[in-house]
Amino acid sequence: MRIFAFHLLNDYSGSPKVLSQLLKGWSKKGLEVHMVTCSGREGFLSNIPSVNYHYYTYKFAQNPFVRLLNLTWSQKMLFWKMLFKVKKSDIIYINTVLPFGAAFLGKLKGCRVIYHVHETTVKPPILKKFLFGIVKWAAKDVIYVSEYLAKQEPISKAKSHILFNALEEDFFRLAKQNRKPKTQLNNALLVCSLKDYKGVNEFITLANSNPSINFRLIVNATKSDIKSYFETRNIPKNLETLPVQTNLHPHYHWADLILNLSRPDGWIETFGLTIIEGMAYGLPAIIPPIGGITELIEEGITGFKVDCRDFEKLDTVFKEIVQNKELYQKLHNNAILKVEKFKENVFTEKSFETLS
Repeated sequence: MRIFAFHLLNDYSGSPKVLSQLLKGWSKKGLEVHMVTCSGREGFLSNIPSVNYHYYTYKFAQNPFVRLLNLTWSQKMLFWKMLFKVKKSDIIYINTVLPFGAAFLGKLKGCRVIYHVHETTVKPPILKKFLFGIVKWAAKDVIYVSEYLAKQEPISKAKSHILFNALEEDFFRLAKQNRKPKTQLNNALLVCSLKDYKGVNEFITLANSNPSINFRLIVNATKSDIKSYFETRNIPKNLETLPVQTNLHPHYHWADLILNLSRPDGWIETFGLTIIEGMAYGLPAIIPPIGGITELIEEGITGFKVDCRDFEKLDTVFKEIVQNKELYQKLHNNAILKVEKFKENVFTEKSFETLS
């Protein structure tokens, strides 16, 4: 069996990390794995042993019109580059809905096309309609990262599967080794993209409201991007901002609380990989009240669900967690128990069931 996996932008965000886990698992099982992604970037999909790489050109642009042109051109290049390399007996595995050129390739070649869908928020709406229209037309199987996403984006003609994201065994091992006793609750962590709809401004406001707590914001961006983004904003002294990090373990070890503050009116979280990574360290979580991410957290048991637009409630819940040590310890202990459900071996075995 040969699998050709397609992903648009290789970086250190959630969807390429999930795909990298699958690539490693498939390779260990002896499958011939090919990775097709953009060139010139380092990310979770880089340099995976036993994986055959194929590259095409794609450059992310802030301007949405330019970004759309770049996407369209990249998919045309992808199609022609792989046209004579893919055979009918191969599996086309498309990670996220963006690499639509792979769907055209798979249909033309008569391949089995599997989509791994991570998102429901795609802008503008006309682009979402086009991309999900391609999924409906081409997919034989659709893998969703949560029950919520499966209900939001049903594909009636395809066989659907739920595959929760998982943590690598090495991550679990390091997390267990590095969990620290919680004597003082001083540190709050947010890991996200550098976007308003990810709750960056709300995180700044929360830092201003809690000057005795240390806040750390890690964004999937460069130092120059960060400087440009924050040049018109007043950053409190207790907020540290860092660019993309290839190793988050020291930051989870530092943290006492993990947050996801995505605004429901701008971005619906379909899973929330950083939340379960934080839970592996025993970190209680504050998350949005809607989306697939709500399937990870039990209200008052492992964390709380709060709409960041209701800042008064957000601030109240935050203060309750960091000031009530009995509550914090309960959340901490339950997070460690809950995260056991997201082990990689279960994830990998379920992926093989889909491929068979």
